[in-house]
Amino acid sequence: MNFLIVGLGSMGKRRARLIARMKPEAALAGVDFAPSRREEARALGVAPYESIEAACAAHKFDAAFVCTAPLTHAGIIDTLLNANLPVFTELNLVSDGYDALTAKAKQKGVPLFLSSTMLYRAETQYIKREVAAFPKPVNYIYHIGQYLPDWHPWENYKNFFVGDKRTGGVREIFAIDLPWLLDAFGPVTSVYSQKDKLSDLAIDYPDSCFVMLRHANGTKGMLAADVVCPKAVRNFEVFGEGLHLFWEGNPKALWRYSAESKEKEFVETYARFEHDARYSDNIVENAYVDELANFFGVLEGREMPRWSFEKDKAVISLIERIEEA
Repeated sequence: MNFLIVGLGSMGKRRARLIARMKPEAALAGVDFAPSRREEARALGVAPYESIEAACAAHKFDAAFVCTAPLTHAGIIDTLLNANLPVFTELNLVSDGYDALTAKAKQKGVPLFLSSTMLYRAETQYIKREVAAFPKPVNYIYHIGQYLPDWHPWENYKNFFVGDKRTGGVREIFAIDLPWLLDAFGPVTSVYSQKDKLSDLAIDYPDSCFVMLRHANGTKGMLAADVVCPKAVRNFEVFGEGLHLFWEGNPKALWRYSAESKEKEFVETYARFEHDARYSDNIVENAYVDELANFFGVLEGREMPRWSFEKDKAVISLIERIEEA
């Protein structure tokens, strides 16, 4: 199989490494404007090109991966669909072109697959199963935060997409975590939010946001997202009469409170997990592998995607409600 990766930054290189490990027989090509990124990709065994057109002229691809800045996605996806290629895209953060792109993919009969990596975390799926099996109402409290300059320590935060108001860091946090929250607790019926600027960061959007969500099933959620916390945090707690789960964002920190022992008991969700030391400890590679496996299953007609442009459009609409509330 031949795969094309458009965008050879941190996510493009991560996808290349994982695809090479999962599909060692596959040939990889990549597109990026930056010569330094093309050379880094070449070292990973990726044939580098300056444009999609040049890459497609040299190879026949089975699918393409869009790993560029979110505001460029719509145009790139359209180009790839015009070449009749199935597309895997990273988070879009905006719904630009969603209706036209989904219509074109359907008309051409090719998959349009949207990343939502948190849906593939074993911990979030455990929480979803426990909540679904619990017969009584629950509420949750969730804080996600990390200091924006630490997101990509190798580059200035003003030089990649989180510096842009439309694709800012707080918005990305919501886009990453709302899908699994909606998957576990259902659609949201009401939103109340408060936003602030706590830092001296050179951004033109609030760096801290507190949100109250009311789900259709009655669940209330308190969600706090920020790009200010010096230490990366992902602290989740869900509770009801007879259920109390705690998660600190990594596979070593999922706990269930036992009424019998009066203590928190560890819940093991991974027999083995992999972590890239360049990122905070709440990012594990297993979820990225499982997400790619889902995409390959979709390509082979064996599986359905866990996320979609249609579902994501509803999440982006919810994010806009939060920002406007």
